[in-house]
Amino acid sequence: MKDNLNGIGIFGRRHYDYLKKNKPTVINVMRMNGTLNSYLKSVDTEAEEMLFQLVNQMKQAEGITEQLKATDQMKWVRLMNNIRNRAEEIVKSEVLFT
Repeated sequence: MKDNLNGIGIFGRRHYDYLKKNKPTVINVMRMNGTLNSYLKSVDTEAEEMLFQLVNQMKQAEGITEQLKATDQMKWVRLMNNIRNRAEEIVKSEVLFT
């Protein structure tokens, strides 16, 4: 059965893929109850908020500022990509793959 995932962000889709592979009965129960899309949207929202908070906390803890962005853009991009990747891994392990 093909689910309509319109309006579901990347994190909601990743969680859906995880459930589809590892817990298909959960998806079937949510389909029957009509709660699958709202559940995936809430997971997506929670993951996005957690990612935003983690990135900001890590950025502040590591002293990455707008001044660094203005003076050394490549270093700023490298550090921000590193932070975003670490934050995404935390979100995946704590929200998506549970």
